[in-house]
Amino acid sequence: MGTRPTTDKVKEALFSMIGPYFSGGQMLDLFGGSGGIGIEALSRGMDRAVFIDMDKKAIETIHLNLRTAGLEGQAEVYRNDAHRAIKALAKREARFELVMLDPPYRLKIADELILQMEEAGIIGEQSTIVVEYEAGHAYPEQIGQFQAVRTAEYGETAIRIYKYAQEPEGDNEHNEP
Repeated sequence: MGTRPTTDKVKEALFSMIGPYFSGGQMLDLFGGSGGIGIEALSRGMDRAVFIDMDKKAIETIHLNLRTAGLEGQAEVYRNDAHRAIKALAKREARFELVMLDPPYRLKIADELILQMEEAGIIGEQSTIVVEYEAGHAYPEQIGQFQAVRTAEYGETAIRIYKYAQEPEGDNEHNEP
């Protein structure tokens, strides 16, 4: 009851924006909830997923859903605070190509978590970050080296996709003789 699962409509829209299929890679679901997003990412081709949640019931639900989907061997599930989990993952030198951030709507911390992950080195140039949040809130267009590339609203839910911002190549037109 404490989780707010992503609706099927939002989940389908999300994967049409970032995928819809993957050719491997590591996925981090930092507020795992029911595990639905990470399990969907695994079923669409991600190699492995790490699920983090503070709630004991959520952790039990993730384990149950992974077992039901037959994906236990591709997942790690930890009960931990998001900030401490990032530190622990950095110590293991974990790297993620896809990160899902869906903190409880009362917590407006996705931007600080992205900065912490970037500083810790668990995300980089190949990473896509998905932030699900309350539509009334606005996250910055750029957070660290990550630039918003797509934003969509579905009722009270908003999704923002961030990708690594490539350095501008410079204007060579004016430099040539």
